[in-house]
This record gives sequence, structure tokens and C-alpha cells, in this order.
Amino acid sequence: MENIRIMTVNRLPEPMNPHAEETFELAVSEDFAGERIDKYVAESVEDGVSRTQVQDWIKSGAVLVNGRSVKANYKLAAGDVVTAQPPEPQEAAIEPEAIPLDIVYEDEDVIVLNKPRGMVVHPAFGHTSGTVVNALLHHCRDLSGINGVLRPGIVHRIDKDTTGLLMAAKNDRAHASLAEQLKEHTVVRRYVALAHGNLPHDHGTIEAPIGRDPHDRKMFTVTERGGKHSVTHFSVLERLGDYTLLELRLETGRTHQIRVHMKYIGHPLAGDPVYGRAKSIPLNGQALHAAVLGFEHPRTGERLLFETRLPADLEDVLHRLRTR
Repeated sequence: MENIRIMTVNRLPEPMNPHAEETFELAVSEDFAGERIDKYVAESVEDGVSRTQVQDWIKSGAVLVNGRSVKANYKLAAGDVVTAQPPEPQEAAIEPEAIPLDIVYEDEDVIVLNKPRGMVVHPAFGHTSGTVVNALLHHCRDLSGINGVLRPGIVHRIDKDTTGLLMAAKNDRAHASLAEQLKEHTVVRRYVALAHGNLPHDHGTIEAPIGRDPHDRKMFTVTERGGKHSVTHFSVLERLGDYTLLELRLETGRTHQIRVHMKYIGHPLAGDPVYGRAKSIPLNGQALHAAVLGFEHPRTGERLLFETRLPADLEDVLHRLRTR
């Protein structure tokens, strides 16, 4: 089968705001006309936030409608453009917790973990304990402080129900180096995923901008309005009847990127409770595993490459598909 490149032609430029990853812009659809701005924004924040807190944001000017400040009781109209840049959360002490970690590699600068399914990477609204950060604070004497108290050492993250390799920085020098490598797209990030359907091509590239879904503000979608440049490369590893096992390589690292891109081309990930179809496999979450991670060591310059096996639950699903 031939190669294919799946892409959208009109791509928006990267946001100019230095805190763009924490900022979102939404065009209000007919579905939400008449809704209060504080309720709308509170339900738009991915990790959840109270309306009282959003009201404080509105008062401080962090939330605008059509570029103007409004009151918390402002009723939205279809076509309104809401922009919000939530202030940095108040940093509270995060408690170290004796949670076992599957450590793949560790030295004085970096630590590479194999994250299990169901574990959140860093504390956020609704998840203040049981995270990778809580476990790291117990395990490590020091972590980088660049991302503040809530996300010490965290350079990148993977979704709660995605398994696999995650790197963290143990000092600010290492953090700055790893963050720059991510920005320059020199970090190797390869995933293994099980998708619905039989992909018609062995290899391909999905190039389509990702932004928040205007109809469901906790989800992301392919959109040119406010979407960020996003590129995912895929290769077929195995065809399993109604499913396809894939290797995917991230060129960019947007929130839910692989999950959104696979839905976009009509082959959502198996087990995905948000972007997928009705539950059809015995898996508590999307069949997505961060299998390969590679980067340049921030101190020595040595090129490091790590690979981890698929989790047992996904291996079991694949065995059932191969033997049915």
C-alpha cells in the first residue's frame, strides 16, 4: 500500500502569547447562547474549576468576551468569542507520597518513568494526591522548580489513562535543556496504539490544527479557529480484523493530540472514553502506550533512547484479537 499524507491546507500561525498553552479561545455556538459567562468558562477548563474562582478571573480581566471585560452574569450570544488566560494557580505544598514508581532510568539530572494507567502526572483541580509528582517528591531529594510547586520537575505529560514513558528533570539546568529539545522537536516520542477499523495505508502523516471543541469545551478537536499546528506520523504494525495496531510518532505535542487526530481520520483509539466509540474492548481507558522516548542528556550530551513493553492489559487485548 502507498504512503499518504493527510493534512489541512489552511494552518493558523503559532500563538504569540508566551503562556499560550494556558490560554484558550472559543467561539460560542448556538448551543450555549444565553449561558452565563462564569458557568461557560468553569465548564471549559479541562481539569475543572469552581464558578467562584472563574468570577475572580473575570474581575481581574483574565476573561474577555470579544476583547472586552464583562461581568460574571454576562449572557453569551452566538458568535461571541471568549478568551481566557487563567492566572497561575495558588501554589500550595504538595505532599510527598510513598507511591511505587517503575523507574526505567535515573541519574543526578533526569529520571525516566514507566507510568501506569490511571495515574495523573501532576496535581490539578480534582487530583491533589496520588499523582506522579506526589510520588517523585517522596522518591527524589530535589526536582526542578521551573514549573513551580504544582509541577516540579515536569517537562511534559501524558494523559491519565495513557501508559508509558515520561521524563522529569531533577534540576533547573536539566529542565531547560529538555524543554528546549521538546520545542525544537528533537525528542523522540513514539507510541503504540490500537485503533478502530482497518487503515487503508501503511504509513501516513496527519497534519491538522488542534484546539478546543466549541460544542464540548472539555474536549479538543481539529479546528482552524484557534487551533495550533499539530503533526502526527503513523505506521501500521499489524492488522487485526476490525482493528489496526499502529506506531505513532509525535512531531508536536498538543493536548490529546493522537486521540484527536485518530478520531479526525475516522479511526479513533480503542477504549477511548472521550474520543472513541462505545466500549468494545476490556480496557479501562484508551489503548495508547508511550513506548519509546529519546533525548540528549542535558549534562553529557549523550543521546539516550528508552523503550518499554506494552502493559499487560493491552497485551491481553491483542492476544484475544490474534486468537479469535
